[in-house]
Amino acid sequence: MLSNMPEWVAFKDAARTSSVNVQNLRLIQVAGIDLDISGQVSSPQLTEAARALLAARDFPAMRERLLSGGIANTTEERAAWHTALRAPAAIKEVAQERQRLNAFVRLADSERRWRNIVHIGIGGSDWGVRLTVSAFGYAGTWREVHFVANIDGHAIQGGLAGLDPHDTLIVMASKSFTTAETLQNGQRALEWLQAAGVENPQSHIVAITARPETAKKWGVPEANIFKLWDWVGGRFSMWSAVNLTTALAVSEDVVAGMLAGANAMDNHFAQAPIEQNAPIQMALAGVVNRSVLDYGSLNIAPYDFRLASLVPYVQQLEMESLGKSVDLDGEPVNVPTGPAVWGMPGTDAQHTFFQWLHQGSDGAPVDFIVCQQADHGWPAHHTSLLANCLAQREALLKGKGYDAALQECLDAGMSQEQAAKVARHRVHPGGRPSNLIVLSRLSPYTLGALLAMYEHKVFVQGLIWGINPFDQWGVEYGKVLAKGITAELSGQVQPDNASRDASTAHWVQTFARSLKA
Repeated sequence: MLSNMPEWVAFKDAARTSSVNVQNLRLIQVAGIDLDISGQVSSPQLTEAARALLAARDFPAMRERLLSGGIANTTEERAAWHTALRAPAAIKEVAQERQRLNAFVRLADSERRWRNIVHIGIGGSDWGVRLTVSAFGYAGTWREVHFVANIDGHAIQGGLAGLDPHDTLIVMASKSFTTAETLQNGQRALEWLQAAGVENPQSHIVAITARPETAKKWGVPEANIFKLWDWVGGRFSMWSAVNLTTALAVSEDVVAGMLAGANAMDNHFAQAPIEQNAPIQMALAGVVNRSVLDYGSLNIAPYDFRLASLVPYVQQLEMESLGKSVDLDGEPVNVPTGPAVWGMPGTDAQHTFFQWLHQGSDGAPVDFIVCQQADHGWPAHHTSLLANCLAQREALLKGKGYDAALQECLDAGMSQEQAAKVARHRVHPGGRPSNLIVLSRLSPYTLGALLAMYEHKVFVQGLIWGINPFDQWGVEYGKVLAKGITAELSGQVQPDNASRDASTAHWVQTFARSLKA
């Protein structure tokens, strides 16, 4: 297990004796991104210990396995080959699906068809598309896009409201094409089309799935089915035909640019030395912060209104991948893994939870993300945005001691007694870790590179912790239980109260009665 590895013990000891050196600029530049890791603990000893730990985990061979399509997802015995989806010289089946998707988009554009798109998917079939459409269509497009993910009937009701069924395309994205939320919402959308008298309503539905035959049996025309593969995990599927909605909403050029940026980061991850490898350095900092310094969470603070959906995207990527407590041999990891990931765009975040980040008893590492150049015409706004980002990070880094706070109070005209009292409330501990990620500007290329950087970071963290970042058995267990409870609430079977806790038994009975009423 990890905790018994001498390389881990050396790494942990080196991390505990390292510190943040605010006078040492540590910058990595790749694919239009400047990654500033100056806010993370560092030392020559930690660098050497990290190198030894990665070697002990057979990092070069495992990285090659990931990038070449070997078995990286060991509990499900399959590859995690999402990098193949963005390779310029794609394998034949990937290239064919790209061509089919582009042909579909070009035909729809030439006919000015599908003024409305309802994208139905959840998790990995939703967040990436939602992010790219909001990032590059934030000011509106000629097509109106609605996203429907939740099983709550209000979601599909709101998603269809006000749309013209005769000019609406329903995009159903589900790798297995058994996802309950997607199938139920898709069925409601089909009924909506039928009720409006749409001729051949199935032709208004597109499916993106690794189970084409299942989608075909559901009623989707074969020509409208785009393929996924078992070696593409759901939370890595945005690089596939799942981005059909993106191409229709903000153009296939956006999709192509994101693929190019992600591929550039793939090449960097494969070739750059450890000290200058952005995903590796982010991963090492993440492991130190979580497993050595005991920070329980990671805050994502994108200082760009267009990147609001980046927070849940990274949240799913990291927490579904790294929310594990046993290693590949089924033994307890025995060190903290996978932090809780949360956040909100700045400057909204400053008026919401930055007080906790600065002076709370726990605090959290922060990934500050900002674009050097804006794409609007109000330079004063961007100046303020940049200033706020840098100022908040600086405050977290250097803090404010009691003497400085006291002098600040005295300078404000307070008496010595009052200043001494108030100054205690103005002390900032400082020394709290952060990354500053600067995009030259928000383009498809830089966003693609940013997302790939986080993906590879997660892979390296999983490797160090000895866990599989490509399965999600915890989620699957809940789905199995939900099927049984659904049958009981629907009256198909009698409630199984003998095998469950008192609270669940009570509410199954209560909800079953209310549903019958």
